[in-house]
Amino acid sequence: MPTLSVILITLNEAERLATTLEAIAWADEIVVVDAGSTDGTVEIARRFTDKVVVTDDWPGFGPQKNRALDLATGEWVLSIDADERVTPELAAEIRATLASPRFAVYAIPRLSSFLGRPLRHGGWWPDHVARLFRRGEARFSEDAVHERLVFTPPLGYLRQPLQHESIRDLDQMIEKMNRYTRAGAERLERAGKRSSLKGAIGRGLWAFIRIYLLKRGFLDGREGLIMAIASAESAYYKHLKRLYRP
Repeated sequence: MPTLSVILITLNEAERLATTLEAIAWADEIVVVDAGSTDGTVEIARRFTDKVVVTDDWPGFGPQKNRALDLATGEWVLSIDADERVTPELAAEIRATLASPRFAVYAIPRLSSFLGRPLRHGGWWPDHVARLFRRGEARFSEDAVHERLVFTPPLGYLRQPLQHESIRDLDQMIEKMNRYTRAGAERLERAGKRSSLKGAIGRGLWAFIRIYLLKRGFLDGREGLIMAIASAESAYYKHLKRLYRP
């Protein structure tokens, strides 16, 4: 049976990290790269693995995940986030897949919850994410946010979902929106793309129409509406922040 390393990056995830790590305790190796947590995250991680590294900077999600990847020694790598959980069913499917792999990279369907409700519409399901791969066959992009796994096709697909606690409460939603829109504006600037007030409004309106109506986010009830509005605001503020960057 090939060996498996599970890699995570963390920052102040003490509230839910133990649950995440308990679910992957069966792996041959767990690697945690922390960005300077102050809430006990590192101490919790060290209860599950001796491969915990604390960095003194934050290069962005992609580069930080590559740091964790470079520390892995398993033949295969599973990358998860601290707000994600591998169910027993998914764990069994991963082990069965690695016993006789047909692909070098596999995508996993991700079921995300928003304010306590699993979202199955609005483009949130099935959110296939490439996370399981043979070490040496893939790396993460260098993007500060919305990083992706870079690899050579073809891609295999697992069936059991990865549980994702995306947004727990409104405070987290607003804080995350602020971080992601700031990073998105910086990425627009690096790409040489300009924005305008009209363009920001148009992007926001289109995001709402696409998610709530075209992708049937309304079927997820009140939470589907809140999510569509939040997505529209994110699109709007990302381009507005680009407009007002010096």
